[in-house]
Amino acid sequence: MRASPAFTPVSAEELLAIQSFRHGERMVQAGRPIVEEFHASPQLFTLYSGWAFRFKTLSDGRRQILSFLLPGDFIGVQDEFADGQTHGVEAATMVTLCVFPRDKLWPLFNSQPRLGYDITWLAAREEKMVDDNLVTAGRRNATERIAMLLMHLYRRAQRAGLERDGWVEFPFNQQHIADAIGLSLVHTNKTLRRLQHLGLHQFDNGWLRILEPKALEALGDYFERPLRPTPLI
Repeated sequence: MRASPAFTPVSAEELLAIQSFRHGERMVQAGRPIVEEFHASPQLFTLYSGWAFRFKTLSDGRRQILSFLLPGDFIGVQDEFADGQTHGVEAATMVTLCVFPRDKLWPLFNSQPRLGYDITWLAAREEKMVDDNLVTAGRRNATERIAMLLMHLYRRAQRAGLERDGWVEFPFNQQHIADAIGLSLVHTNKTLRRLQHLGLHQFDNGWLRILEPKALEALGDYFERPLRPTPLI
């Protein structure tokens, strides 16, 4: 992963510090929790492979997906700066995780301030994506919401090097999409069929291809700058 242009380089000293911070690997099956909602996690994670998502659940079982997670994303740091547990994290596919003990986070900040800044940057980027989701839920109509989500996830998967002949893995069903953009399942289904008839994108057995990216970007009011390289912890 460190050879990918999607990630910023680190010095030999910083790499050694990350390796000393690291406490093994963990694999989680699709549909299983990485971080239990409402329970404190003693660990932080970097997602090595696969897809996951952060979510919150209401008392009646309704779920809001807060953000989707791709290889390179750092998981769990939000709880370090919040009162109580802020979210759960679930694997959408089989995932591989790099595990870090939470109680070593502050010593890492002290000994490697640049890595501490990188972790803070990753948390701020996650907050920015949640801000974008708030704009989507508050101001975009149903068609714009889905167009925005498809472009956002496709571009992020491209940056992470997951594109294969124009396709990216898309392990999410209509319920995931509805939970992410705040629509009912019925409304999500109708809107997806309407978009499908426009011929701007294509789904095929858990894969997504964008056929008309400029049209889909315009429809979703998606005008992001090229995604910059991100830190990899």
